[in-house]
Amino acid sequence: MNALVAGKEVLIPIQCEYYALEGVGQLLRNIELVQSHLNPALHVSTVLLTMYDGRTKLADQVAAEVRRHFGDAVLRSVIPRSVKVSEAPGYGTTVLDYDPGSRGAMSYLDAGRELAARGLQDNQGNR
Repeated sequence: MNALVAGKEVLIPIQCEYYALEGVGQLLRNIELVQSHLNPALHVSTVLLTMYDGRTKLADQVAAEVRRHFGDAVLRSVIPRSVKVSEAPGYGTTVLDYDPGSRGAMSYLDAGRELAARGLQDNQGNR
């Protein structure tokens, strides 16, 4: 709660699973409460789809619903379901250190680049 009160923007990672949508609904209600009572400048700037499995219809449905609701806030980059991403924390490291050439690591790099490019565009627009 303190982070929401102190921050200006929120990045929401969303697993491409059914229950994740319910959790996001609860998070959005909390964000609305913070906006209305403590921090009106707070906004959801970025949404990142994670644990995406393109072989399942559910993942596509969740991704479509998230994109419909959040629009341009959703990054084009998507983090796939990946064994390497799941294993890395067990070794006390990130997937970028654990297996930098893996699909999961490359996807996180893509998302980081996309986020950085958005920041550059926002900063150029504010000049």
